[in-house]
Amino acid sequence: MFNRPSLADLINRTTNDVFQRLQLDNVLRRADAQVYARVLAGVAHGLYGFIEWISRQIIIDTAEAEFLERWASVWGVQRLVATPATGSIAFTVTLGAADIPAGTLVQTLDGTQFQTTADITVAGNLATASVAAVNPAAAGNGYVNQTVNLVTPILGVQTTATLGPLSGGSDLESDDSLRARLLNRIQQPPQGGDANDYVQWTLAAPGGGATRAWCVPEQFGQGTVGVAFVCDGNGTGAAILPTAAQIAEIENFIDGLRPVTAHVTVYAPVAVPVNFTVEGLSPDTLAEQRAVTAELADLLAREGQPGGTILLSHMRSAISAAAGEWDYVLITPAANIVMSAGQIPVMGSVTWL
Repeated sequence: MFNRPSLADLINRTTNDVFQRLQLDNVLRRADAQVYARVLAGVAHGLYGFIEWISRQIIIDTAEAEFLERWASVWGVQRLVATPATGSIAFTVTLGAADIPAGTLVQTLDGTQFQTTADITVAGNLATASVAAVNPAAAGNGYVNQTVNLVTPILGVQTTATLGPLSGGSDLESDDSLRARLLNRIQQPPQGGDANDYVQWTLAAPGGGATRAWCVPEQFGQGTVGVAFVCDGNGTGAAILPTAAQIAEIENFIDGLRPVTAHVTVYAPVAVPVNFTVEGLSPDTLAEQRAVTAELADLLAREGQPGGTILLSHMRSAISAAAGEWDYVLITPAANIVMSAGQIPVMGSVTWL
Protein backbone atom coordinates (compact mmCIF):
# COMPACT_ATOMS: atom_id res chain seq x y z
CA MET A 1 0.00 0.00 0.00
CA PHE A 2 1.35 3.43 -0.95
CA ASN A 3 1.22 6.16 1.67
CA ARG A 4 1.47 9.72 0.39
CA PRO A 5 4.35 11.52 2.15
CA SER A 6 3.50 14.66 4.06
CA LEU A 7 4.90 18.06 3.15
CA ALA A 8 7.18 17.96 6.21
CA ASP A 9 8.58 14.59 5.12
CA LEU A 10 9.23 15.88 1.61
CA ILE A 11 11.01 18.97 2.94
CA ASN A 12 13.26 16.80 5.12
CA ARG A 13 13.99 14.40 2.26
CA THR A 14 14.77 17.17 -0.22
CA THR A 15 16.86 19.15 2.27
CA ASN A 16 18.96 16.12 3.17
CA ASP A 17 19.43 15.23 -0.49
CA VAL A 18 20.56 18.76 -1.40
CA PHE A 19 22.96 18.92 1.55
CA GLN A 20 24.48 15.55 0.71
CA ARG A 21 25.00 16.38 -2.95
CA LEU A 22 26.53 19.77 -2.12
CA GLN A 23 28.51 18.20 0.73
CA LEU A 24 27.27 20.80 3.19
CA ASP A 25 27.35 20.29 6.94
CA ASN A 26 26.22 23.48 8.61
CA VAL A 27 23.91 25.69 6.55
CA LEU A 28 22.11 28.78 7.75
CA ARG A 29 18.34 28.45 7.98
CA ARG A 30 17.74 31.04 5.25
CA ALA A 31 20.53 29.88 2.97
CA ASP A 32 19.84 29.34 -0.73
CA ALA A 33 20.03 25.57 -0.32
CA GLN A 34 17.24 25.65 2.27
CA VAL A 35 15.04 27.74 -0.01
CA TYR A 36 15.62 25.47 -3.02
CA ALA A 37 14.82 22.39 -0.96
CA ARG A 38 11.51 23.82 0.27
CA VAL A 39 10.47 24.96 -3.20
CA LEU A 40 11.16 21.53 -4.69
CA ALA A 41 9.36 19.83 -1.81
CA GLY A 42 6.31 22.03 -2.38
CA VAL A 43 6.23 21.16 -6.08
CA ALA A 44 6.55 17.45 -5.30
CA HIS A 45 3.79 17.68 -2.69
CA GLY A 46 1.43 19.25 -5.26
CA LEU A 47 2.22 16.51 -7.77
CA TYR A 48 1.58 13.82 -5.17
CA GLY A 49 -1.79 15.47 -4.45
CA PHE A 50 -2.74 15.52 -8.11
CA ILE A 51 -1.76 11.87 -8.56
CA GLU A 52 -3.80 10.95 -5.48
CA TRP A 53 -6.82 12.79 -6.90
CA ILE A 54 -6.41 11.15 -10.32
CA SER A 55 -6.24 7.73 -8.66
CA ARG A 56 -9.73 8.35 -7.25
CA GLN A 57 -11.13 9.32 -10.65
CA ILE A 58 -10.11 6.05 -12.33
CA ILE A 59 -12.23 4.04 -9.86
CA ILE A 60 -15.98 4.34 -10.35
CA ASP A 61 -17.02 4.35 -6.71
CA THR A 62 -14.70 7.28 -5.86
CA ALA A 63 -14.87 9.31 -9.10
CA GLU A 64 -16.20 12.86 -8.93
CA ALA A 65 -18.05 15.35 -11.11
CA GLU A 66 -17.18 15.15 -14.83
CA PHE A 67 -15.19 11.94 -14.36
CA LEU A 68 -18.18 10.31 -12.69
CA GLU A 69 -20.42 11.54 -15.51
CA ARG A 70 -18.00 10.08 -18.06
CA TRP A 71 -18.07 6.69 -16.33
CA ALA A 72 -21.86 6.84 -16.10
CA SER A 73 -22.21 7.62 -19.81
CA VAL A 74 -20.43 4.35 -20.65
CA TRP A 75 -23.41 2.50 -19.13
CA GLY A 76 -25.99 4.92 -20.49
CA VAL A 77 -26.71 6.55 -17.14
CA GLN A 78 -27.15 10.32 -17.29
CA ARG A 79 -27.08 12.85 -14.47
CA LEU A 80 -30.59 14.19 -13.81
CA VAL A 81 -30.79 17.91 -14.55
CA ALA A 82 -32.35 20.48 -12.26
CA THR A 83 -36.01 21.25 -12.97
CA PRO A 84 -38.05 24.36 -12.12
CA ALA A 85 -40.99 24.34 -9.74
CA THR A 86 -44.29 24.79 -11.58
CA GLY A 87 -47.78 25.63 -10.42
CA SER A 88 -50.28 28.46 -10.61
CA ILE A 89 -50.54 32.16 -9.81
CA ALA A 90 -53.55 34.40 -9.22
CA PHE A 91 -53.64 38.09 -10.22
CA THR A 92 -56.25 40.62 -9.11
CA VAL A 93 -57.35 42.81 -12.02
CA THR A 94 -59.70 45.73 -12.65
CA LEU A 95 -62.21 46.33 -15.43
CA GLY A 96 -60.46 46.94 -18.74
CA ALA A 97 -57.14 45.54 -17.59
CA ALA A 98 -54.59 44.58 -20.23
CA ASP A 99 -53.98 40.92 -20.99
CA ILE A 100 -51.08 39.32 -19.15
CA PRO A 101 -48.57 37.83 -21.62
CA ALA A 102 -46.59 34.64 -21.19
CA GLY A 103 -43.20 35.31 -19.66
CA THR A 104 -44.50 37.94 -17.22
CA LEU A 105 -42.05 38.05 -14.31
CA VAL A 106 -42.99 38.17 -10.65
CA GLN A 107 -40.62 38.23 -7.71
CA THR A 108 -40.74 37.12 -4.08
CA LEU A 109 -39.41 39.22 -1.21
CA ASP A 110 -36.10 37.32 -1.26
CA GLY A 111 -35.62 37.93 -4.98
CA THR A 112 -36.71 34.54 -6.35
CA GLN A 113 -38.40 35.00 -9.71
CA PHE A 114 -41.25 33.13 -11.40
CA GLN A 115 -42.71 33.67 -14.86
CA THR A 116 -46.06 32.89 -16.42
CA THR A 117 -45.94 30.13 -19.02
CA ALA A 118 -49.05 31.04 -21.05
CA ASP A 119 -50.90 34.15 -22.18
CA ILE A 120 -53.75 35.21 -19.87
CA THR A 121 -56.85 36.78 -21.34
CA VAL A 122 -58.27 38.88 -18.52
CA ALA A 123 -61.96 38.40 -17.73
CA GLY A 124 -63.51 39.34 -14.40
CA ASN A 125 -61.61 40.40 -11.31
CA LEU A 126 -59.29 37.42 -10.98
CA ALA A 127 -56.83 36.05 -13.51
CA THR A 128 -55.17 32.67 -12.91
CA ALA A 129 -52.26 31.34 -14.92
CA SER A 130 -49.64 28.65 -14.92
CA VAL A 131 -46.25 29.69 -13.62
CA ALA A 132 -42.72 28.30 -13.44
CA ALA A 133 -39.64 29.26 -11.46
CA VAL A 134 -37.01 31.05 -13.52
CA ASN A 135 -34.17 29.15 -11.85
CA PRO A 136 -34.55 25.36 -11.65
CA ALA A 137 -34.13 24.18 -8.05
CA ALA A 138 -35.95 22.25 -5.36
CA ALA A 139 -36.17 25.43 -3.29
CA GLY A 140 -38.84 26.72 -5.68
CA ASN A 141 -41.33 24.24 -4.23
CA GLY A 142 -41.28 26.14 -0.93
CA TYR A 143 -43.03 29.33 -2.11
CA VAL A 144 -46.58 27.95 -1.99
CA ASN A 145 -49.21 30.63 -1.19
CA GLN A 146 -46.60 33.39 -0.97
CA THR A 147 -47.21 36.92 -2.17
CA VAL A 148 -45.14 38.07 -5.14
CA ASN A 149 -44.73 41.37 -6.96
CA LEU A 150 -44.81 42.16 -10.65
CA VAL A 151 -41.35 43.07 -11.93
CA THR A 152 -42.91 45.27 -14.64
CA PRO A 153 -46.34 46.86 -13.97
CA ILE A 154 -49.26 45.95 -16.26
CA LEU A 155 -52.21 48.25 -16.85
CA GLY A 156 -55.15 47.33 -14.60
CA VAL A 157 -53.32 44.51 -12.82
CA GLN A 158 -52.44 44.82 -9.15
CA THR A 159 -48.71 44.69 -8.54
CA THR A 160 -49.09 41.92 -5.97
CA ALA A 161 -50.20 38.38 -6.82
CA THR A 162 -50.42 35.07 -4.96
CA LEU A 163 -48.67 31.85 -5.88
CA GLY A 164 -50.71 28.66 -5.68
CA PRO A 165 -49.52 25.06 -5.25
CA LEU A 166 -45.99 24.49 -6.55
CA SER A 167 -44.18 21.23 -7.19
CA GLY A 168 -41.72 19.50 -9.50
CA GLY A 169 -38.67 21.59 -8.67
CA SER A 170 -35.49 19.60 -8.22
CA ASP A 171 -31.77 20.28 -7.87
CA LEU A 172 -29.06 18.98 -10.16
CA GLU A 173 -28.51 15.35 -9.21
CA SER A 174 -25.71 14.97 -6.69
CA ASP A 175 -22.60 12.87 -7.23
CA ASP A 176 -23.73 10.44 -4.53
CA SER A 177 -27.12 9.88 -6.18
CA LEU A 178 -25.61 9.46 -9.64
CA ARG A 179 -22.97 7.08 -8.27
CA ALA A 180 -25.61 4.97 -6.52
CA ARG A 181 -27.63 4.62 -9.74
CA LEU A 182 -24.50 3.81 -11.75
CA LEU A 183 -23.34 1.12 -9.31
CA ASN A 184 -26.84 -0.35 -9.30
CA ARG A 185 -26.79 -0.43 -13.11
CA ILE A 186 -23.45 -2.24 -13.08
CA GLN A 187 -24.17 -4.66 -10.24
CA GLN A 188 -27.74 -5.41 -11.32
CA PRO A 189 -27.86 -5.27 -15.14
CA PRO A 190 -31.25 -4.77 -16.83
CA GLN A 191 -33.29 -7.96 -16.95
CA GLY A 192 -35.97 -6.93 -19.41
CA GLY A 193 -38.40 -5.76 -16.76
CA ASP A 194 -37.55 -7.25 -13.36
CA ALA A 195 -38.44 -5.44 -10.13
CA ASN A 196 -35.14 -3.57 -9.98
CA ASP A 197 -35.59 -2.32 -13.55
CA TYR A 198 -38.83 -0.57 -12.59
CA VAL A 199 -37.12 1.08 -9.62
CA GLN A 200 -34.25 2.33 -11.79
CA TRP A 201 -36.59 3.55 -14.52
CA THR A 202 -38.55 5.50 -11.93
CA LEU A 203 -35.45 7.13 -10.47
CA ALA A 204 -34.11 7.99 -13.94
CA ALA A 205 -37.31 9.58 -15.30
CA PRO A 206 -36.63 13.25 -16.24
CA GLY A 207 -39.03 15.62 -14.52
CA GLY A 208 -40.42 12.93 -12.25
CA GLY A 209 -38.41 14.04 -9.24
CA ALA A 210 -38.35 10.54 -7.73
CA THR A 211 -35.78 10.02 -5.00
CA ARG A 212 -37.02 6.67 -3.65
CA ALA A 213 -39.07 4.03 -5.44
CA TRP A 214 -40.47 0.55 -4.84
CA CYS A 215 -41.82 -2.09 -7.17
CA VAL A 216 -44.52 -4.60 -6.16
CA PRO A 217 -44.94 -7.43 -8.71
CA GLU A 218 -48.54 -8.50 -9.40
CA GLN A 219 -49.82 -5.97 -6.87
CA PHE A 220 -53.17 -5.64 -8.65
CA GLY A 221 -53.41 -9.13 -10.12
CA GLN A 222 -51.61 -11.34 -12.60
CA GLY A 223 -49.61 -9.41 -15.19
CA THR A 224 -49.71 -6.16 -13.20
CA VAL A 225 -46.87 -4.15 -11.68
CA GLY A 226 -47.26 -1.57 -8.94
CA VAL A 227 -44.69 1.22 -8.70
CA ALA A 228 -44.72 3.60 -5.74
CA PHE A 229 -42.34 6.51 -5.31
CA VAL A 230 -41.72 9.68 -3.32
CA CYS A 231 -40.00 12.97 -4.08
CA ASP A 232 -37.96 14.07 -1.08
CA GLY A 233 -37.08 17.29 -2.87
CA ASN A 234 -40.72 18.40 -2.62
CA GLY A 235 -40.38 19.02 1.11
CA THR A 236 -40.72 17.06 4.33
CA GLY A 237 -43.44 14.96 5.90
CA ALA A 238 -46.42 14.29 3.65
CA ALA A 239 -45.10 16.93 1.21
CA ILE A 240 -42.76 14.29 -0.22
CA LEU A 241 -45.69 12.62 -1.98
CA PRO A 242 -45.56 13.17 -5.76
CA THR A 243 -48.07 15.31 -7.58
CA ALA A 244 -50.32 14.08 -10.37
CA ALA A 245 -47.98 15.72 -12.89
CA GLN A 246 -44.95 13.91 -11.50
CA ILE A 247 -46.80 10.59 -11.55
CA ALA A 248 -47.78 11.21 -15.17
CA GLU A 249 -44.16 11.99 -16.12
CA ILE A 250 -42.94 8.70 -14.69
CA GLU A 251 -45.82 6.70 -16.16
CA ASN A 252 -44.99 8.03 -19.62
CA PHE A 253 -41.28 7.32 -19.15
CA ILE A 254 -41.87 3.73 -17.98
CA ASP A 255 -44.35 3.08 -20.80
CA GLY A 256 -41.52 3.52 -23.28
CA LEU A 257 -39.36 0.93 -21.53
CA ARG A 258 -41.60 -1.71 -19.95
CA PRO A 259 -42.40 -5.10 -21.47
CA VAL A 260 -45.46 -4.78 -23.71
CA THR A 261 -47.41 -7.34 -21.67
CA ALA A 262 -46.99 -5.58 -18.31
CA HIS A 263 -49.83 -3.48 -16.92
CA VAL A 264 -48.07 -0.85 -14.83
CA THR A 265 -49.71 1.35 -12.19
CA VAL A 266 -47.61 4.22 -10.85
CA TYR A 267 -48.93 5.78 -7.67
CA ALA A 268 -48.08 7.78 -4.58
CA PRO A 269 -47.98 5.80 -1.34
CA VAL A 270 -50.15 6.83 1.60
CA ALA A 271 -48.15 8.93 4.08
CA VAL A 272 -48.51 7.78 7.69
CA PRO A 273 -47.11 10.35 10.17
CA VAL A 274 -45.09 8.81 13.00
CA ASN A 275 -45.25 10.80 16.24
CA PHE A 276 -42.64 10.47 18.97
CA THR A 277 -42.68 11.18 22.69
CA VAL A 278 -39.28 11.61 24.35
CA GLU A 279 -38.85 12.08 28.09
CA GLY A 280 -35.87 13.40 30.01
CA LEU A 281 -33.72 14.42 27.06
CA SER A 282 -30.28 15.48 28.28
CA PRO A 283 -29.13 18.06 27.51
CA ASP A 284 -32.66 19.43 27.06
CA THR A 285 -31.85 22.29 24.71
CA LEU A 286 -33.50 23.47 21.51
CA ALA A 287 -30.37 22.55 19.54
CA GLU A 288 -30.40 19.02 20.94
CA GLN A 289 -34.11 18.61 20.21
CA ARG A 290 -33.49 19.64 16.62
CA ALA A 291 -30.59 17.19 16.35
CA VAL A 292 -32.75 14.32 17.63
CA THR A 293 -35.61 15.27 15.32
CA ALA A 294 -33.24 15.34 12.34
CA GLU A 295 -31.87 11.88 13.18
CA LEU A 296 -35.38 10.42 13.48
CA ALA A 297 -36.45 12.00 10.17
CA ASP A 298 -33.32 10.59 8.52
CA LEU A 299 -34.13 7.12 9.88
CA LEU A 300 -37.64 7.21 8.42
CA ALA A 301 -36.25 8.36 5.07
CA ARG A 302 -33.59 5.62 5.00
CA GLU A 303 -35.65 2.67 6.19
CA GLY A 304 -39.23 3.67 5.45
CA GLN A 305 -40.89 1.80 2.59
CA PRO A 306 -44.36 0.56 1.71
CA GLY A 307 -45.18 -2.52 3.74
CA GLY A 308 -41.91 -2.18 5.66
CA THR A 309 -41.01 -2.09 9.34
CA ILE A 310 -39.12 0.50 11.38
CA LEU A 311 -37.54 -1.33 14.29
CA LEU A 312 -37.84 0.15 17.78
CA SER A 313 -34.15 -0.55 18.36
CA HIS A 314 -33.31 1.54 15.29
CA MET A 315 -35.39 4.44 16.60
CA ARG A 316 -33.46 4.34 19.87
CA SER A 317 -30.17 4.14 17.99
CA ALA A 318 -31.15 7.17 15.91
CA ILE A 319 -31.81 9.27 19.01
CA SER A 320 -28.53 8.13 20.57
CA ALA A 321 -26.73 9.14 17.35
CA ALA A 322 -27.72 12.79 17.79
CA ALA A 323 -24.62 14.88 18.49
CA GLY A 324 -24.36 15.77 22.17
CA GLU A 325 -27.14 13.44 23.37
CA TRP A 326 -26.45 12.02 26.84
CA ASP A 327 -29.69 10.45 28.05
CA TYR A 328 -33.39 10.08 27.22
CA VAL A 329 -36.39 7.76 27.51
CA LEU A 330 -38.41 6.94 24.38
CA ILE A 331 -42.05 6.73 25.51
CA THR A 332 -43.73 6.32 22.13
CA PRO A 333 -43.62 4.47 19.85
CA ALA A 334 -43.33 1.56 22.27
CA ALA A 335 -43.01 -1.12 19.56
CA ASN A 336 -41.90 -1.61 15.98
CA ILE A 337 -43.74 0.49 13.38
CA VAL A 338 -45.27 -1.78 10.74
CA MET A 339 -46.61 -0.29 7.51
CA SER A 340 -49.31 -1.86 5.40
CA ALA A 341 -48.83 -2.32 1.67
CA GLY A 342 -49.02 1.08 0.01
CA GLN A 343 -48.20 3.02 3.21
CA ILE A 344 -44.96 4.83 3.99
CA PRO A 345 -43.89 6.38 7.30
CA VAL A 346 -43.16 10.11 7.41
CA MET A 347 -41.96 12.32 10.21
CA GLY A 348 -44.76 13.56 12.44
CA SER A 349 -44.41 15.53 15.67
CA VAL A 350 -42.09 15.09 18.64
CA THR A 351 -43.40 15.72 22.15
CA TRP A 352 -40.76 16.52 24.76
CA LEU A 353 -41.50 15.65 28.39
